[in-house]
Amino acid sequence: MRRHIPNFLTSLNLAIGCVGIYFILTDQKVEAFYFVIIAGLLDFLDGFAARLLKVQSEIGKQLDSLSDLVSFGLLPSFFMLQQLKGISDYYWFAIVIAVFSALRLARFNVDESQNDSFKGLPTPANAIMLTSLIFLPYDLYEYTLISICAFSALMLVSPVRLLALKFKSFGWGANQPRWILIIGLLGMVVFLQEQAFPYLIPFYITVSVISFAIRKKE
Repeated sequence: MRRHIPNFLTSLNLAIGCVGIYFILTDQKVEAFYFVIIAGLLDFLDGFAARLLKVQSEIGKQLDSLSDLVSFGLLPSFFMLQQLKGISDYYWFAIVIAVFSALRLARFNVDESQNDSFKGLPTPANAIMLTSLIFLPYDLYEYTLISICAFSALMLVSPVRLLALKFKSFGWGANQPRWILIIGLLGMVVFLQEQAFPYLIPFYITVSVISFAIRKKE
């Protein structure tokens, strides 16, 4: 029975992603953002459960990637398409997010160097970054949105190293960048509430880049 728990959580991730897409298509983008957050939580829990119960499997790995492609690839792609539709003739450009998300997930599955850190922006973080744009207090124009789509696609497959929140111990010294990241993210949400959401992933990218730049100099 326990061997099915991770795959059940992964399937819930997939279902949540489908519902999130429905909300986007019915112009309920705020609700769609929160479904991305729920899907991200399930994506964390399925891997955690698989490791905890020692029931990791190849099928689970493939199911996880397929679910992620829907929840964190198709969903943000449709979100940006809807944002561009009506203000740009190039709204179909948003499909690059789904395509590059698939490339990102395929690379991750065969790359053994992404255990303690990520190479490129993880698809859940990318989905949060894009769908959180709905909380900006101002409208974004056509070419700004297109530029964000291009930046998103490139970050997904970039060689830039980013922090993974995987702790081998909880001491400050060995995990200083991770603790700074967590404290910063929580502080932004507590003080700014929903207005903080569009800035969470840029903050994550910034802390990660600075952290690895310092590490290279040491």
